[in-house]
Amino acid sequence: MHSSSPRHARTVVVGGGTMGADVAVVLARGGALVTVVDPGAARRELLLQHIAIELATAGFAQCASQVSVCAALEDVAWDGVALVVECITEQLDAKQALFAELQAHAPADAVLASNSSGFPISAIASGLPTAQRMLGLHFFMPAHLVPLVEVVLGERSDPALGQWLHAFMRGCGSVPVLVKKDKPGFLANRMQHALSREAFALIDEGIASPEDVDAAVRFGFGFRFLAAGPVLQRDHAGIEVHCAAAATMYPTLSNTDVPAQALRDRVARGDLGMKTGKGFFDWPEDRRLAERARYDALLRQGLALLASELPVPEQAQDTP
Repeated sequence: MHSSSPRHARTVVVGGGTMGADVAVVLARGGALVTVVDPGAARRELLLQHIAIELATAGFAQCASQVSVCAALEDVAWDGVALVVECITEQLDAKQALFAELQAHAPADAVLASNSSGFPISAIASGLPTAQRMLGLHFFMPAHLVPLVEVVLGERSDPALGQWLHAFMRGCGSVPVLVKKDKPGFLANRMQHALSREAFALIDEGIASPEDVDAAVRFGFGFRFLAAGPVLQRDHAGIEVHCAAAATMYPTLSNTDVPAQALRDRVARGDLGMKTGKGFFDWPEDRRLAERARYDALLRQGLALLASELPVPEQAQDTP
């Protein structure tokens, strides 16, 4: 097993889209040597510039030289590679084909990780002899700004490699959580969708507008999440208070097993959000760009507020 320190570790990111590029930023800021594999020539030209800008913005400009790009797995210098992170399209057959191909390229002791948000690592690893060293490594967009990363054990994953990957990602400055069972949605998305199911049920029932639902989360209980998660919140408020409220509310919460009507109607109309110019709100280009800038700025401010509680990337520990 390789050292769990990311400094000077050889890593490969397969897929140079938005997620793959940002994952490369995360690995590089920990001191890893990163090769990003993407077949698109135009995208490869933009990758290094994007990665260099994001590293510089975060104070790790010196790490940009640790990142390289290439077009195919055959072009990677595989000797000594400790970690491969798959960030390709969310299609199960494509992911299975890639991991089957990695058998012929990646060293026998390399950890093979998938960033899939929709497919359990057990499904991707089905029938593959590498299943023991395959794990989920689920980032949240934008990966270089959202600290959390989920390390997910599949049915056949070696738990020791889960601990190794957990330590490796902490060395990259991420906040890793170990998900011990490969359930759909892993950990964070299961909780996020539980909230969303109730939120959109309230919209469907006409109890609140989309704007008020967002305000209730952002400026109400969601505001407190910056300071404490739901478990610690119960210790703050009193566990008996939560139990009493739960007994009253739980019988009336939504338990539907289909997406809300408000979501299905918009999908049917092709109103998919910013990508189509309309979702729950209208998104002309100027408003879309302004919203993206506002969103990004607030995430960076949140990072600054949490800085004292976040792991320090190992690369930064060498900086005077």
